[in-house]
Amino acid sequence: MLNKTSTIAIVLLAFSLNGNAQQNNQNLHQLFDEYYKEANTIDPLNATFNGVEDYNDLLPADDETFLKKKHDFYAKYLKQLQNFAKEQLNREDKISYTILENGLQTALKLEKYHAEYMPINQMINTPMYLAILGSGTSAQPFKTVKDYHNWLKRSKAFPHWTDVAIDNMRKGIKTGMVLPKSLVVKVIPQMQALAKNDENSSFYEPIKNFPKDFPESDKKRLSKAFKEIISKDIFASIQKLATFFQNEYLPKARLTSGINALPNGKEMYKDYIFSNTTTNKDPEDVYQLGLSEVTRITSEMEKIKTSIDFKGTLPELFEFMKTDKQFMPFKTDKEVLDAYQTIYITIEPNLPKYFGITPKTLFEARKTEDFRASSVPAQFLPGDLPSNRPGIFYVSILDPAKINITNMDMESLFLHEAIPGHHFQVSLQSENTGSPEFRQKYMNSAFAEGWALYTESLGKDLGLYTNPYHQLGALGMEIHRAIRLVTDAGLHTGKMNREEAIKYTMDNEPISEQGATSEIERYMAVPAQALSYKIGELKIKELRDKYKKQLGDKFSFRDFHDAILKGGAMPLTVFENYMDDWAKTVK
Repeated sequence: MLNKTSTIAIVLLAFSLNGNAQQNNQNLHQLFDEYYKEANTIDPLNATFNGVEDYNDLLPADDETFLKKKHDFYAKYLKQLQNFAKEQLNREDKISYTILENGLQTALKLEKYHAEYMPINQMINTPMYLAILGSGTSAQPFKTVKDYHNWLKRSKAFPHWTDVAIDNMRKGIKTGMVLPKSLVVKVIPQMQALAKNDENSSFYEPIKNFPKDFPESDKKRLSKAFKEIISKDIFASIQKLATFFQNEYLPKARLTSGINALPNGKEMYKDYIFSNTTTNKDPEDVYQLGLSEVTRITSEMEKIKTSIDFKGTLPELFEFMKTDKQFMPFKTDKEVLDAYQTIYITIEPNLPKYFGITPKTLFEARKTEDFRASSVPAQFLPGDLPSNRPGIFYVSILDPAKINITNMDMESLFLHEAIPGHHFQVSLQSENTGSPEFRQKYMNSAFAEGWALYTESLGKDLGLYTNPYHQLGALGMEIHRAIRLVTDAGLHTGKMNREEAIKYTMDNEPISEQGATSEIERYMAVPAQALSYKIGELKIKELRDKYKKQLGDKFSFRDFHDAILKGGAMPLTVFENYMDDWAKTVK
């Protein structure tokens, strides 16, 4: 799963797709550049994660003034963009135009749902991102005195951010826009853990690890300033949030599971489906697609069960895989991370057969920080080539002895979150400096997560899934995403509540109750995002099968994959047209 602050770029094809010699529209590209620069002031945390350092001191809060600024920003650029005649643009500019138009229209459409009334959940929240950035090991740089001053200024803005967030949540309480109680009880301990003022807090790391060339006078001055602001502004503000959630918000939290219970919830869910999948799929169609995929994948699991001569039922096989010690071989955190390194060593010799291009951005697997490991799944945080920051595959390790190599199959997970999944796709896009910057950083969940899920199906080709239990694990990962179609749509249309969705998940895949609960609560917190995986993957497989039939011997997996990666993230309808043009060039 891409981190929310992750952003995705687009890489232009080296070949002409349609022979159009029309030059880029310079005025349009100027608009793209102006949009991207101003967008960084609207979301400076995102800018920091993107490696843009000009806004590292900013932390705006969603008060009425800033919300109007965001609205005016979206409306202004949509109006300016639509002054251009799209039909007169060359092919690449048409793609850029459509991507930006789609994003601006979606942002304006979603404003009416007041996401600012629920600014914090267990998956996505600014205090957590500040703890990551403030650790000195993430995107916020701590290399110069100015870097340290930027962080101090950003931290100084956090109390105001907190007050505005609390004020907005009170508005949410009045209007019925509140989180489910089952999520609030996860947020509270997360805030309490972040608010602990002890020397092990990640916020102190920058002053424990000053650059070697810093004068002692600067170290002393900055250490004093950091300790004061961490205690006074950061810890005090997070504790204020924890107290608010415990005493004021929790009693008002809702007992329902889906956003259908919220004002305009039915319409909201449809718009969230479009935002996350760039399709106009009806929730009922999504639900039925999920049921169909669960049935298909279950049939594949039954075949493997028969091949290994397992006498019990499929749920009994799941239970065996969840509990048998052979599937839990680790004793230390290092052993878990080393196992992922072994997976990479296995696939590395086979990658050139399926990929002609690879990123220059570095990569590493890293243990998720303790303060958030219990509430977030494995995830990928993009790197940044200019600053030499690696892409990071974060692995949640609460107890290494309980890490199961087939439950959330480790091999599939590495392919998805790391190589050739998110790391290849995100890095190759961001490394192409010839495309408009906003496209280098463009995020589309259906494309990105669809690609990452698709790469899981390449496991056998890359040298993995060599035993039936990993094959079952891989199918378990696939059915996990099919189950998401059922449970996400079920939750947010009222077909299922939290407990029913957890039970359905456990009945249909080898997952622990803790894992199923975490997943279902994720869908409750971020409606429709989980739909993007299967919907995107099925589109890629649909196109792959179409081109194999059309092109025959001329079809190459390597060329197909390179075309996808060079083209980059775009709405699925635009993606299909783009790939159809690619197929024509192969013909």
